[in-house]
Amino acid sequence: MKKLGQILSGNDALEVIGNLDVMVNNLTFDSRQVAKGSCFIAVKGTQSDGHTFIDKAIELGAAAIVCEVLPETKVKGVTYVKVKDTTEILGLMATSFYDNPSQKLKLVGITGTNGKTTTVTLLYRLFNKLGFKSGLLSTVVNFIGDEEIPATHTTPDAIQLNKLLAQMVEAGCTHCFMEVSSHAIVQNRIAGLKFAGALFSNITHDHLDYHKTFEEYLKAKKRFFDLLPSDAFALINIDDRNGRVMVQNTAAKVSSYSLRSMANFKCKVIENHFDGMLLNLDSIEVWTRLVGGFNAYNILAIYSAARLLGVERDTVLTELSSMTAVSGRFEHMKSPKGINVVVDYAHTPDALQNVIDTINEIKNPDNKLISVVGAGGNRDKTKRPVMAKVAVEGSGMVVLTSDNPRFEEPEDILKDMKAGIEPSMVGKVLTIVDRKEAIRTAYMLANAGDIVLVAGKGHENYQEIKGVKHHFDDKEVIHEIMSNENF
Repeated sequence: MKKLGQILSGNDALEVIGNLDVMVNNLTFDSRQVAKGSCFIAVKGTQSDGHTFIDKAIELGAAAIVCEVLPETKVKGVTYVKVKDTTEILGLMATSFYDNPSQKLKLVGITGTNGKTTTVTLLYRLFNKLGFKSGLLSTVVNFIGDEEIPATHTTPDAIQLNKLLAQMVEAGCTHCFMEVSSHAIVQNRIAGLKFAGALFSNITHDHLDYHKTFEEYLKAKKRFFDLLPSDAFALINIDDRNGRVMVQNTAAKVSSYSLRSMANFKCKVIENHFDGMLLNLDSIEVWTRLVGGFNAYNILAIYSAARLLGVERDTVLTELSSMTAVSGRFEHMKSPKGINVVVDYAHTPDALQNVIDTINEIKNPDNKLISVVGAGGNRDKTKRPVMAKVAVEGSGMVVLTSDNPRFEEPEDILKDMKAGIEPSMVGKVLTIVDRKEAIRTAYMLANAGDIVLVAGKGHENYQEIKGVKHHFDDKEVIHEIMSNENF
């Protein structure tokens, strides 16, 4: 419980009506969570405007209202604060309410189109193994030390973020590794947080359903680096041509990593196999159980960030050699028949290209790659034909199927995908809407030594159809098929 004036301290209010000494029990921008003594922040969201719920919030006991437009009727005993931007003030107030937790540990944010989850998860695992109690904020799962906290598919809102960070501080965490999405940056969900470091992996075609143009998507990512303090580090992949763009206006100390160019941290892939790869990392040969050039970038990013956080070179390299893949990221299984199956979360054209290229580099030329690929509904439609094109050009056979159709008809999504396939390639493509049947068919088409790639869902254990999440796990389906080789 804090005084409203304390929570707003240093944040400019355009107008105040009422008493800033009013005690606030909690902050919320969801009127359904308002209780007696709450401060309700009226946020204009993509789906609804919190200003329309001000009356409801007061009925439920809100002691204070923070808004961009003051209501015509004021209720006696309620304090009203007018501000320019409630999305930004929400983050600043949440930071203050929870006593600035991001300043009490080293918070490192990772942004980019591909590789965020792998990088934050392995950094979290690495630092815990090194004896640093750490937190993880990812789209797959959150951790406070060893305690697992459920995660959604997005960066938590500013209140949840600060609450989780405060719990990490209370639990004795010294570090936290966090995925920072473009949505979170644009929606000010990270406002008020102090980052010790930021990492840029890459930027490719994604989320244009939200950002509308690639330029806006790029601008969103760059804003994260623009906001960094001078005592933070900014680590960029300079093999991505937009890496340098990210740090054009940053006050942070810039470092770079690369597999192809001159950089502060360098890596080269010496050998690549289904069970791992041999790397030359900072002039030292290291075997890792992760696979593929894209994972070489992830490993190098993790190594670079750890070094920038003060960990000795040999200590990092020793631990990296024992790390295993993150769930649903190039997970390799081999059946009794000798058929290789790779499950990967690749759901953008670039990520799919990376996985297919990696498989083609590793596999025997005599073996065939059969790819199972879909695309999500109610998301960026422009990437659908591109993904189909990538899959067909890099595979011996492709089975197009459902991913998460959401509120779209699967047939319409597949029609969009098929538009990217050249007439000469149509003979390599099957269309099977039922995902389980698609995976089964791809497996039946494979012989010993062949590779079946099941792409798009990775770690997800559901399929979202018409607003309902039905249990579905690619890996479970594959294990079921493998356990009954005589089907």
